[in-house]
Amino acid sequence: MSGESKAYIGLGGNLGNAAETVRTARRAIGAIPGVRELAFSSLYRSAPMGPSDQPDYVNAVMAVATSLAPQALLHALQRIERIHGRVRTGERWGPRTLDLDLLLYDDLVLDTETLRLPHPGIAEREFVLYPLAEIAPDLDIPDRGPLRELVRNCPLRGLSVIAHD
Repeated sequence: MSGESKAYIGLGGNLGNAAETVRTARRAIGAIPGVRELAFSSLYRSAPMGPSDQPDYVNAVMAVATSLAPQALLHALQRIERIHGRVRTGERWGPRTLDLDLLLYDDLVLDTETLRLPHPGIAEREFVLYPLAEIAPDLDIPDRGPLRELVRNCPLRGLSVIAHD
């Protein structure tokens, strides 16, 4: 692919066999025309951000090279979520089969009605920062700073590696 951009995608879920769902989503992302996998983090277990009466999450981060524009990549990710049974209920931080977040797209800073880059919560979420640092430790996040510093300032909050994929 010529004219490729580099994007980072957060994967997570906490319903059903979440680890297998994340692995299946990884394969589905790699199969999107115009996308190829560059790196994939370990799988991490994290406590839910929202209501505590839900199962822990399984999270990972994937780096891809893509010839797709950011919005096109986001739409492809949302299709994969729907295929995996994701229903957007409007409940913030509620349980879900699969959540795919476009975290970064090159050094693009974007704020539209449907897409914000870098992802707005990236600097505070241990379940994003630690897996991201595993696959891209020298990354500098636009408008946020060096990833190493963000990780240093973000407590683990119970985050743990559960599998090395």
